[in-house]
Amino acid sequence: MMLIGMFDSPFVRRVAISMKLFNIPFEHANWSVGKDFAQIRKYNPLGRVPTLVLDDGATLIESAAILDYLDELAGPDRALLPRAGARRRAALKLMAIAIGAAEKGVLMVYERVFRAEPMRSETWLNRCQTQVHGALLELDTHCAQLAAGEWLVGEHMTQADITASCVFTFLCDALPLTIESAPYPNLRILVARCEALPEFRSVKAEWFPPGENA
Repeated sequence: MMLIGMFDSPFVRRVAISMKLFNIPFEHANWSVGKDFAQIRKYNPLGRVPTLVLDDGATLIESAAILDYLDELAGPDRALLPRAGARRRAALKLMAIAIGAAEKGVLMVYERVFRAEPMRSETWLNRCQTQVHGALLELDTHCAQLAAGEWLVGEHMTQADITASCVFTFLCDALPLTIESAPYPNLRILVARCEALPEFRSVKAEWFPPGENA
């Protein structure tokens, strides 16, 4: 398999970490949606990442669809997203909150990188920032309720932990001034626990603003 996309993306990174945890080998195409846009479009008409090219040449796009496929490959006993019930609903909710924060963070980056300062909408940036902080506060509050050694939805790591960690790390790298304004101590403990694992460390990359790799 070939995973297309740079590891500074939380969406690409959560796929890579999942593949590492499943011991699924893959080739990494470290392509930028800026300078490698045309190359990516050969596999994904949207030119977006992550894109996963399967061994038979078929492609999967969007991280949620790719993760669902990986869980299917791994089987129900190893799947990173609970298969049913309250734990699945809780994991999906937490993942949606984290992904929402990542998407708003990306919009903030784009607004600052691609618009000259006189053209920027501070109203829009403030709204996105409010949404990012709201999402992170919700995750931090959830983490505060966990017992020692617990993960977000139980005694085992799930995709909720992976996603929350990848998103928070991305936001700290891409929007350091925004994130440093609020500590989120409980979320930081979870993220540090995840980021210390070899599967996370092996796919950590320095973050580059999109304008620098375009």
